Amino acid sequence: MRNGRRAFIGSFTSSGGRGIIVAEVDDATGALQERGVTDVVANPSFLTLSPDGTVLYAVSENDEGAAAAFSTNGAGTGADDEEPWTLRLLGEVPVGAAVPTHLTLAAGYLLTANYGSGSVTVLPLGADGALRPASGIRQHEGSGPNADRQGGPHAHQVVTDPTDRWVLSVDLGTDSVWISTLDATSGTLSPHRETPLRPGSGPRHLAFHPDGDHVYVMNELDPTITVCRWDRLTGTLDPMREIRVLPDSVSVQSYASEVVPSADGRFVWTANRGHDSISVLALDPTYERPQLITTVEYGGRWPRHLTLGPTGRHLYVSDEHSGDVTWFDIDPDTGVPTVSGSLAAPAASCVIFG
Repeated sequence: MRNGRRAFIGSFTSSGGRGIIVAEVDDATGALQERGVTDVVANPSFLTLSPDGTVLYAVSENDEGAAAAFSTNGAGTGADDEEPWTLRLLGEVPVGAAVPTHLTLAAGYLLTANYGSGSVTVLPLGADGALRPASGIRQHEGSGPNADRQGGPHAHQVVTDPTDRWVLSVDLGTDSVWISTLDATSGTLSPHRETPLRPGSGPRHLAFHPDGDHVYVMNELDPTITVCRWDRLTGTLDPMREIRVLPDSVSVQSYASEVVPSADGRFVWTANRGHDSISVLALDPTYERPQLITTVEYGGRWPRHLTLGPTGRHLYVSDEHSGDVTWFDIDPDTGVPTVSGSLAAPAASCVIFG
């Protein structure tokens, strides 16, 4: 297995994780093989790569939140198996907020979603990709009806839309998606609009359909996704309906973590913590009425993150409590995933590819 493609696995060091694991990916089988590890940053729970793959960014999910940048050091480009797959820390900077859980790149900046503070931080990038002190923080406001989880804002994810014009931050505490614009000169976010969702739903993450005109919002506090239309011209998110992602017969408390559309736009998958399963939903021709086909219980515990592999033929689940990353073959006709293998990764929280 030496095609040189890489996977980067984040984890919670406070729960026994090893930091960031670098693995090699076999495109044919989807298999992962560990090649290196670094633990210089605490709780690197979510990761993202620069477009050219030379810099890896990580949140440090702690009360004193921070973000870090690593040079990938040509990992995976060596001619033999002894080439070290190393990460070199370029620096770590505070985000000025508590418990950053997600991050994304936009217009020469790194944005972090800060769950503890309910805000989004903007961090400028240097010429080498290293992080600079924060240039702006956009604070969310509000609360929800769930007293235990929604006493205030809790920004859980930040992404850009397919045009890169709009910034969307998903807030579990306010039951809403906040839409902003990023000023590339000042490095500040300006509010555009807030889209309210059903009170108590607890939106966690969203994903765009490949058509760029539909959005699926994964709700954590209720096992549903909210189907929305997206207007890229006006930056308007229009919620249409909620779809349950678990059978009505399921009584166990479950907290959904991630939603992923298929590359061909025919299916949507969700990861469900508690029920410890992957749900498979088929999309109708309008992409607006997902139908639950089945759920797959595969033996992993607490699937925190779900993503497609580089070829679109494999799904990967980061299982936080069972401590592994599991990969699946996807049936192209039914969308149903079948377990193919796993890699030990204590307290795994996400996996990305580059």
